[in-house]
Amino acid sequence: MPRIKICGLKRECDVLWANECKPDFVGFVFAGSKRKITFEQAMEFREILDASILAVGVFVNEPVENVVKLVEQGAINLVQLHGDEDESYILWLRRRLEEIHKTSVKIIKAVRLANRECAIEAEKLSCDYLLYDTYVKDMYGGTGKKVNLSLLKELEEENVLHKPYFVAGGISAENLNEVIEATKSFCIDISSGVETDGYKDFQKMKEIVEMARGN
Repeated sequence: MPRIKICGLKRECDVLWANECKPDFVGFVFAGSKRKITFEQAMEFREILDASILAVGVFVNEPVENVVKLVEQGAINLVQLHGDEDESYILWLRRRLEEIHKTSVKIIKAVRLANRECAIEAEKLSCDYLLYDTYVKDMYGGTGKKVNLSLLKELEEENVLHKPYFVAGGISAENLNEVIEATKSFCIDISSGVETDGYKDFQKMKEIVEMARGN
């Protein structure tokens, strides 16, 4: 079964609910969206987050030193790049992270899956994981629109996908099994699918983690 990430925690209760549900990852968003939190909030949330749950920092075109600072302070365990970051950015970020950590901090690069060429080019990047999300013009993610599962399946069948990848985009309890069956994803990434009226919903969080674990 794939791992599960619940992204976009923005309230203390969201973190406490995550502690009960036990996803593998949670996401703290530092980009300009309705789920954005401050660096200070991230530190507070990490302190109350169960140590077994890994915190992923989600950034869009963030200065490298800001990302490094959050890792260094222990607010996040993994870095997710959701903007226009290129190979040179990834290499510089990895170098700076390795300067402060004996072991490498994993880097996730998000790809808005418009066509197969997007995946082919993304596979060349030196990140540890890819994250395939829905392509919506002029938006970096968090649209809640369904990712192109048929394209992902085709790419897998053509042996294009080699890096472990997260899959995101319009995933909820209603289509979780479809996503799992259609892909060989490392992790399922969910945000709006566990929300009600724009806020995390404990029952939806609990249900989807249990489903992903086969309970």
